[in-house]
Amino acid sequence: MKSFRKVTYLLVLLLALSAASYTQSPEAPRLATPETFKNEFASVPCAENERMDAARSLFEKMGATDAELKIERYKRAENLVLRKPGVGAGTIVIGAHYDKVEKGCGAVDNWTGVVTVANVYRTLRAVPLKKTILFVAFGNEEEGLFGSHAMADAIDKTELDQYCAMINVDSLGLATPQGLDNTSSRKMIQLAESLAKELKMPFSHASVSGSDADSSSFVKRKIPALTLHGMSRDWSTILHTRNDQASRVNTDDVYLGYRLALAMLLRVDQSDCADFR
Repeated sequence: MKSFRKVTYLLVLLLALSAASYTQSPEAPRLATPETFKNEFASVPCAENERMDAARSLFEKMGATDAELKIERYKRAENLVLRKPGVGAGTIVIGAHYDKVEKGCGAVDNWTGVVTVANVYRTLRAVPLKKTILFVAFGNEEEGLFGSHAMADAIDKTELDQYCAMINVDSLGLATPQGLDNTSSRKMIQLAESLAKELKMPFSHASVSGSDADSSSFVKRKIPALTLHGMSRDWSTILHTRNDQASRVNTDDVYLGYRLALAMLLRVDQSDCADFR
């Protein structure tokens, strides 16, 4: 893991701090470690009515202020949104749904995603980026992607070109990171694969027939998007069952997902929006 951490640190510095168009950050990036994720899964909010508040508390723990955290309310969902303004044009969305099904604690599906997105936020909170980043905890994914649909549908058609990419993190921790091909844009999958190779990290592809994810809401609006997941072959015996508990989460695999999501966000930030369309 030490060599992985070194590569990630250099990637953050090279992409986020060394570019000529960036100004010097007043605070160094706070990179997460495998131990960070192990500590976050010492407990997981198991009650559905606790999840939104728990997500909010987690982002506050990572440095967000109460004023920065906004709840966007729609007819069938509530999204928690944290906006980090960029110095230039373009918007990137990185998100994970916070809701869960009735059975189990929703540790894999999808507290792993919420913890990952929150840690990406903490790493980049004080780093000046080119593009505006929306960190989102989506509501009511399990009933039909209602939170992500509402957010994507609310984007005016005249602004769609300004949305460069969407990175969805869902159900890490059962295996090393993978791209969910059937809910993702081809160029975003290619980006994930390329960066995983640069980071000397395992990466593979999967398709789940008939499935959707929060990335699908953005793909339907022609916004480049992908879902990063970490499901194993026996995922169906864990997800949406009473077996979805913190004890099932391999936090080293969640850490790998964090590193890949962070690398992707930084690379998109450095690129033209058109590069992924």
